[in-house]
Formats: sequence, structure tokens, C-alpha cells
Amino acid sequence: MSDTIEKVFGIDLGTTYSTIAYVDEYGKPVVIPNADNQHTTPSVIFFDGDNIVVGEVAKESAKLYPDEVVSFIKRSMGEENFIFEYNEISYRPEEISSYILRKLAKDAEKQLGIKVKDVVITCPAYFGVNEREATKKAGEIADLNVLQIINEPTAAAITYGATEAPENRVVLVYDLGGGTFDITMITVRSESIEVLCTGGDHNLGGKDWDDRIVAHLVREFQTATGSDEDILEDPDTCQDMQLSAERCKKMLSQRDKTPILITHAGERVKVSLDKSKFEEITRDLLERTVSLTQDMLQEARKKGADKFDEIILVGGATRMPQVADRISKEFGVRPRSFDPDEAVAKGAAILGWKLSIKQGLIQRVAEKSGKKVEDIKDLEDEGLADVLNEVEQLVADETGYTLTDVKSSKTNIRDVTSKSFGVIAHDADDKEIVFNLILKNTEVPLITKKSFGTAISNQEAAAIEIMENNIAGTIAPINASMKIGTATLTLPDNIQANSPVEINFKLNEEGRLDIKASEISSGRSVNVVVDTQSVIRGEELEQAKDRSRHIVVN
Repeated sequence: MSDTIEKVFGIDLGTTYSTIAYVDEYGKPVVIPNADNQHTTPSVIFFDGDNIVVGEVAKESAKLYPDEVVSFIKRSMGEENFIFEYNEISYRPEEISSYILRKLAKDAEKQLGIKVKDVVITCPAYFGVNEREATKKAGEIADLNVLQIINEPTAAAITYGATEAPENRVVLVYDLGGGTFDITMITVRSESIEVLCTGGDHNLGGKDWDDRIVAHLVREFQTATGSDEDILEDPDTCQDMQLSAERCKKMLSQRDKTPILITHAGERVKVSLDKSKFEEITRDLLERTVSLTQDMLQEARKKGADKFDEIILVGGATRMPQVADRISKEFGVRPRSFDPDEAVAKGAAILGWKLSIKQGLIQRVAEKSGKKVEDIKDLEDEGLADVLNEVEQLVADETGYTLTDVKSSKTNIRDVTSKSFGVIAHDADDKEIVFNLILKNTEVPLITKKSFGTAISNQEAAAIEIMENNIAGTIAPINASMKIGTATLTLPDNIQANSPVEINFKLNEEGRLDIKASEISSGRSVNVVVDTQSVIRGEELEQAKDRSRHIVVN
């Protein structure tokens, strides 16, 4: 392969399991097995003295060292108040997640014999600004160059489009992972992948099914022993039951019932859980996914998308038979399980590969045309047609990829925002509300602006509070919104009330939000890249990077 075409890796940073993939010399996405020769690595971290252990060993260590093991860290991404203390050091979710990324990269490097540096990382479609920024910071701490953060259902659709080669189809991607649920409507064409609408809940996933089993087992233990003790207060028992619940869930996907042995405080109770009871105690969780799917379809109809051709199931939790049965009953279409554990990582790898090939094309076009790389905004520019045809063949010859593969790098991938973004303003009754400038399920990238008036005469500064919410309309209540950033615009002297202040919002493909506020008469402005206090930053970020450089991850 030419040195001008860098290899880019795709990483599915999952709640319960994580995966890394790349595109091989034949243009095919391939998942890279870990050191245990498994295609998925448990997203579990064991703080073992001066070492960090990630994966299956960490997961098994949870039974013996529950206070030194961290699981499900993805659910805490972007949370300001989450801290894990170990040896008098405070660890934020970004740093803990970075160890999972380092483990994946280390094992991939050992398998392939090449450095893992450039990556595309996936996240739930329903992640907001905080969670996405935290995911990118995790990559930065792991010393990875994160080219892009992409939504998990979009990544799965990229794999679907690249490997299934369907004609124009509208697909529902039902993505139920270990900790998150996304439902997304996507149009897949040979020349483009376009997200129409998305919804979901990033606190709903296979773990919740596990928790219901655990709660049931606790009740069974209490009934058998005549005790009302909450045995989950014992960390050892709690960890053991969590592992037992996961095994039980997987077993019930294959069998009608399974035995479970509960051991606590010297007492042993054998419990049998059958499939019908399991479905009963988790039915409301499954119904929640159906409700969220219907909500998303209702939003899609507002955009003129009222039908779909196929439902594909992604995420390990979709292996539970009741998922396909319930979806089939609700929508009259039998869903198809589509590479549930690997489709997301493969899609991220394909996107990374396309980005790499495209950058190689741009560099070659710049050389041939005498233009600067930064001046080439669109390879489809008619003025570049002749040069592009020559360069495409050149890159194909250099890399060994087919000309068709090289041309496919120009496939358009269009996504939507899963959140609405606005600022606090006052309505006609002088009541504080959130005025949304960007509405959820709007195509990104997007630039929009709105003028607001100053509150009073002689106002010295305008405090701009930037808000995020799930409301699809222009006006949202403050209590349904979350503050993700602030900006202060200094105003000129003697300014009159209702003087216009223009606010510009720019949201990129990754969900990163930039804001510019300007006072029109004086031309004064303030620029803000939303990088909130909820995400690791500054000295704390540098300390995390320094620790990462000196710590061993196995």
C-alpha cells in the first residue's frame, strides 16, 4: 500500500463489549481478534496495582476484587460527578474508557504488526454533546488520532450497504446493545447513506435485562431462606450474581430454562429460571424499545418518510429470541439479525478507509492540478473531472484496490442530530424558556442563526446559556433541558434595550457545537466551542495523559 494512504481502524467502544476492525488489502472489513483470539473484548477494567487489566480476565476478577473493577463505564460518559477512586487517584470516565481503547489497539498491533494511530470511534446515536466530546477525549488520552465520531446505527448501515449491496432501500436499524438502545431509519443507496430519523435511550440495554434477573434471584433467595436481607449490599455477592445473570440470559436464548446457584454468607440456594418467567419480568423493557421505535417513526412521518423495506437487528442483546418475535408482531415484518457483534466496528472501519482513500485522492488531485489541498472542497467539482479520473486509477494501482473500491470512497454519508440545541431566552410574558435554534433529526452539518434583543438599557454584558434537549419544537421548557455551555458577550456603553444580538450555531457531523454571538451595532463578538465542565479538560486532562503514558495495559 502507498504511504500516502494511511490505514484507519474502526472501534466500537461498547458498554459491555468492544471491538476493533480494519479494511484489508481486498477492500473487505475485518474484525481483529484480541489476545484471547476473541472478536469482542469485555469493556471491563481491573485496577491491579500498577497495571491495568482489560477484558475477560478483568471480568472474572470482578468476583474476587469487586472494588477494583469498573464495568459499564460507557453509561457514565459525560457525567461530571462520576469519579472512580483507586490508590488515592481519581479517575474520570474518559480515562477509564481510554484503557479499553488502548487494549484494543495493543492487541490489534500485535496481530497485524503495524501501529494503530488513526481511528473512527462509534457512539450511540442518542449521545449528546457531553458524551461525544468525552468519547473523543478518551481517544486522545489513549494517544489515538480520532478522525471522527460516528453514530452506531449509521456505522451498521455502512456495513450493510457495503456488504449486502442492496438497491435503494429504507432500513430500520434496531440497535440494542449492552447498555444503549438506538432506533434509526436510514436510506441506503449505492452512492449515499442518508439517516432520516433517529431515536432511542442511552440508558436502556442488555444490562437492564441482567438487572431484572438479579432482582428476581434476590427475591427467590429471600423466599428460600426466609430472610429480608438485601444480599446485593455484599459486593462479592453482587458481582457474582451479575455474572450469573448474564450467563443465564445467554442460556435462555438457547434453552427453555436454566439452573442458577446463589451463594451468600455460607448459604446456597439453587434456583431455576424458565424462559416464560424471564420474558415476564423484562417485558416492560422490550415494550420500551417498541414505544421508542413508534416515536421515531412518528417523527419520520413528519419528514415524509412513512415506510421502510427492512428491519435489521444490531447489538448483542438482539440475540434474545423475544426481541425478533416482538418486533415481527408489532410491524408485520420479520427482522433480520445482521452481524450483531461486528457490524458497528466494521462500519467504522469502512468509513475510516473511505476517509483515508478520499484524503489520498485529494492530495493527488492537488499535486496534479497545482491547487492547495485545503482549497479542494469537493472532488465532484466539474473542473476536476479529468484530473480525478487519472488520479483514481493511480490510487487504485498504488494501493491494489479496485477502481470501483476507490470510486466508492466518495459515497456521501449524511446523518442527523439526535438532540435539539438552543439558548435561554424570554417569551412574551417575560418567562424564561429555551429557544431551540437546531431541532433534533435535522441533517448535519448545519449552520443557523437567530437574533435576540438585549433585556434592558445600559446592559453591560449578555450571558448566553447554551442548552441541549430532546424537544422537537422551537420552544422547550428549561426543566426539560440541560446546560452544556455558557458564553459572555461584553456589550458597548449606553446600549438600548432590545438591541439585536445575533447568535450563530454550527453543528458538525460528529455532533460538535460551535457558537458565535455578535452585537450588531458595535461588531463585538464572542466565539465558543462547547467543551463543558462535564468533560475532562485542562490540567486534569494532561494528568490523565501522563498517567496513560506510564501505565501498563494488558
